[in-house]
Amino acid sequence: MESQAQEPLVLVTGSAGLIGSRVCQRLARDYRVVGLDIKEPQPKREGVDWIECDFTKQASVKEALATVAARYGQRIASVIHLAAYYDFSGSPSPLYDELTVQGTRRLLKELKGFDKIEQFVFSSSLLVMKPCKTGELLTESSPTQAEWEYPRSKLDAEKVIQQERNGIPAVILRLAGAYDEAGHSPPITQNIRRIAEKQMESYFFPGNPDHGQAFIHLDDVVDCFERVVERRTQLDDHEVLLIAEEECLSYEELQDQLGELIHGEDDWPTIRIPKAMAKAGAWVQGKLATDEKDQPFIKPWMIDLADAHYPVDMSLAKARLDWAPRRRLSKTLPAMVASLKADPRGWYETNKIPLPDKKKLEEIKASRSGVPA
Repeated sequence: MESQAQEPLVLVTGSAGLIGSRVCQRLARDYRVVGLDIKEPQPKREGVDWIECDFTKQASVKEALATVAARYGQRIASVIHLAAYYDFSGSPSPLYDELTVQGTRRLLKELKGFDKIEQFVFSSSLLVMKPCKTGELLTESSPTQAEWEYPRSKLDAEKVIQQERNGIPAVILRLAGAYDEAGHSPPITQNIRRIAEKQMESYFFPGNPDHGQAFIHLDDVVDCFERVVERRTQLDDHEVLLIAEEECLSYEELQDQLGELIHGEDDWPTIRIPKAMAKAGAWVQGKLATDEKDQPFIKPWMIDLADAHYPVDMSLAKARLDWAPRRRLSKTLPAMVASLKADPRGWYETNKIPLPDKKKLEEIKASRSGVPA
């Protein structure tokens, strides 16, 4: 680790977000950390400065970077760029371009005024990759194929970095979906919700139940960013790394584990149905929903992606960073479900899921677990 006396400077965009706030807290132990975000992080992090910055406005980015230069000088050890837009509704939004893509361009334009920037780190997504077939693993050389607005915006931002980095060494981290013991991952928490509430959708699946998606624990994400900054002088001029757990639970394995953890049923029924039928059902549910809590999480466009398979070969990231994830989703699910049962209302609110009625909350808390006390 580098000594505090050197105090190399690290900028973190999106510093108020779920990942950004944790990255700032960790790096503040060994670096001067400045967070750039449109809102001030709460709670405030000791040792982390915050400068207001709206990445959809060039004037705001220019002013924020001028403030950084005035306070901290012209040398930056690392810029960790996390600021981006995402929305699981699938609805089109101009923010995918204005914030994620053009925001990256604006940031790089203003960074050109600094004397020295040792590294630019971009948080991309594993979802920019083309899903692979059963028995295969994704690698950094696998083809890309962004299927919807969020990964398309990340892939477009990667291209902007190549065009605009002006000699700044860049590291592209294609991150799997992040989670922790409280949940914080909509694909996982919505699955937990469906099984906990015994919704009809929990018994039907329009894709290959043997396929799945790799995830990564938030603590491992933070460890990864710390290692990337530490090794900034040892990495290549342009690195692209896949960051995920090597464990990739299939949809069926995930269903069975959740069924056992929540209801004590170790073989949760999963019936495969045609995609056309699933789309029609999702469309009808959306039309019949009378309020927010009745709106289905699964939208018709998601059903086309049900077969997507995202297992990852982590060999390159391990070699380049001398690092590997230490947690596993299968080992964390018990704590996630325990969090739900201990405080169902708090769990729903933490994960921004509309609350079911009081009776359903009580049933979830009292449901029989397959895990010994």
